[in-house]
Amino acid sequence: MRFAKSGDGDFIQRIIHHKFHGFVHSTFNRTINIQCLDRGDLYTIACKGIDNAPNTLIIDLEHFEEADIRVNDIVSSGHSVLSIANKMSITMNGVKRWNCKLPKYPSEADVLIMNVSTMKQYIKLHGNNSRIERAFKSGNPFDDEMSRMLHERTQLLVSELQNKRISTAITHATSLIGLGPGLTPAGDDFLVGLFTVMGIENHQYFSHQSFCEEVVLHAKALTNDISYMALAKAAVGQVRESISDLMEALFRGSEEELLLALDRVLAIGSTSGTDIALGIVAGLEMNK
Repeated sequence: MRFAKSGDGDFIQRIIHHKFHGFVHSTFNRTINIQCLDRGDLYTIACKGIDNAPNTLIIDLEHFEEADIRVNDIVSSGHSVLSIANKMSITMNGVKRWNCKLPKYPSEADVLIMNVSTMKQYIKLHGNNSRIERAFKSGNPFDDEMSRMLHERTQLLVSELQNKRISTAITHATSLIGLGPGLTPAGDDFLVGLFTVMGIENHQYFSHQSFCEEVVLHAKALTNDISYMALAKAAVGQVRESISDLMEALFRGSEEELLLALDRVLAIGSTSGTDIALGIVAGLEMNK
């Protein structure tokens, strides 16, 4: 029997009330993704050390290497326990419930302006070779063209949003979906960061939530299931804990608090965290 340490409150509630039925969608060293049969949404079982996130449960395990959990294994809940075939049972006893709550945009912007400047400089020094920030010259024509498209399309998207040309912005945002290598492509990660900022109460683009939702409608057919869920959740203001912590640090934190929070985001994936951070910077600078 494994113990759930913390997790998304709605996910825990479904498990406790015997309402979760699904199958293993994909497996990795430290995460397992489960597809829910009722809704089709993806849920994640993650090892300790990974931060809380929407549709995610953190358990007291270092890795899944010896669990022998495989794609299509049946997953079900009963008596406050989530069971994966006959291979793993996870009890909800003592679990800490987490729900994403993004901070409100600050009424005074002095701290934010200073922190955004610090964040941009830090990303340049410590970011993980994002292809969005600058023209990427690898010597590989395919990679260089991918980098050019990412850079150009993110700039066009931000420009259209700043000019309140929402229908054209939707077109540019859609052109980013699925663009770039990796499990969560760079274009998707940038949009997750941008959606996060647009979901902040009192941000001037908060009234344009329909933009995010419209982009997500196009996303299902354009990217993989894992990346799609991250976009769909971000579009309604639901992001992983490290990202919401970064927003709080940007709005009200000291430089030390900002950099600690930023390091946690930059550590996401190989380049995903950097691309998310660049989307956050773009969204905040639109609010000037």
